[in-house]
Amino acid sequence: MSDASEDPNTWEPATRLVRGGMARSQFGETSEPIYLTQGFVYDSAEAADARFGGNSPGFVYSRYANPTCKTFEDRLALLEGAEACRSTASGMAAVHTALVGLLKAGDHILASKALFGSCRWIVTQLLPRFGVEATTVEGTDIEAWRAAVRPNTRVIFLESPANPLLEVIDIAAVAAIAKEAGAKLVVDNVFATPLYQHPLQLGADVVVYSATKHIDGQGRVLGGAILGNAQLLDEAYKDYLRHTGPALSPFSAWVLLKGLETIELRVDRQTETAAKLADLMADHPKARRVLYPHRKDHPQYELAKRQMSRGSNLIALDVGGRDEAFRFLNALQIVDISNNLGDAKSLATHPSTTTHRSFTEEDRLSIGLTDGCIRLSVGLEGANDLARDISRALDAV
Repeated sequence: MSDASEDPNTWEPATRLVRGGMARSQFGETSEPIYLTQGFVYDSAEAADARFGGNSPGFVYSRYANPTCKTFEDRLALLEGAEACRSTASGMAAVHTALVGLLKAGDHILASKALFGSCRWIVTQLLPRFGVEATTVEGTDIEAWRAAVRPNTRVIFLESPANPLLEVIDIAAVAAIAKEAGAKLVVDNVFATPLYQHPLQLGADVVVYSATKHIDGQGRVLGGAILGNAQLLDEAYKDYLRHTGPALSPFSAWVLLKGLETIELRVDRQTETAAKLADLMADHPKARRVLYPHRKDHPQYELAKRQMSRGSNLIALDVGGRDEAFRFLNALQIVDISNNLGDAKSLATHPSTTTHRSFTEEDRLSIGLTDGCIRLSVGLEGANDLARDISRALDAV
């Protein structure tokens, strides 16, 4: 930085998003450079020995760390208010690493029932193959969390708002249970984004993101991130990331840096439109149920207002059954049908046949996911155009 007296920790979020983590090369470039390299060279054998031994700072291999990836990590950590960040090749790589790095055979993981399909598969199918016991509970029931804790509980995992029906969980209350049990709380914060909810401040130990979503926000690259206390991240994840290789591409890291520069502008606009569309849908006679965290009819509205500064850009809609849901989706002319979210383009999906297809019918119904449910991710199109498109689709139901 040109002014050494500036402390990035005192910056407003907008400044952090544009200038956080900047480390210009000798060329003085305006934009962050892309260090598209696999490895690095050393002035001498002694220098290589010192670097690998941890006695000399610097990079040794892009599977371990890379300058462009580090800039992304530092910028996101600054926004999140975390001591450290580790990037990964995708959001699911971040979730898998965040959990596996804290667990071993004989441990117990406790998670909310309402999870993204792949997250639930890791918890209930993959981890038990390696001797980890798993339990899922109704996330909004704090007593259920407390009752499910075991002496060997080492990790508690949740999403809030949860995918796909935007269930909001009391992070501070669950964090207190985790602390009492000696367990680590891992929170997937992707729906709320790092702008509107701060799990570390609420007592979480680790926060994970699919940077593929709002952080990129323009449908270009995959990426993930794990954030938390520097010592914990070093102890739990350094060796795992180094030796198993879920490394973020430097090019993808650069794209994600460009996404961070505009995330506040994009998500604020998307959120403003989402709130209007949620009201419009709730007033339509074909909508059986509309869920949006900052609408007063959301089941956890008071908690959402307290825990999230804004409602973000996801809306859940129930139109009755599968046939009605398909008619709604097929009538859309502006909004695209896609399983992604957080994009500049508005996207709608039918979770029961896409993101949560691996759930049994019993599991889907246990989280309130009926065949009539649709998840809408609001983009940057004109609010009036989206209102017209969605109203027309609801009429078609």
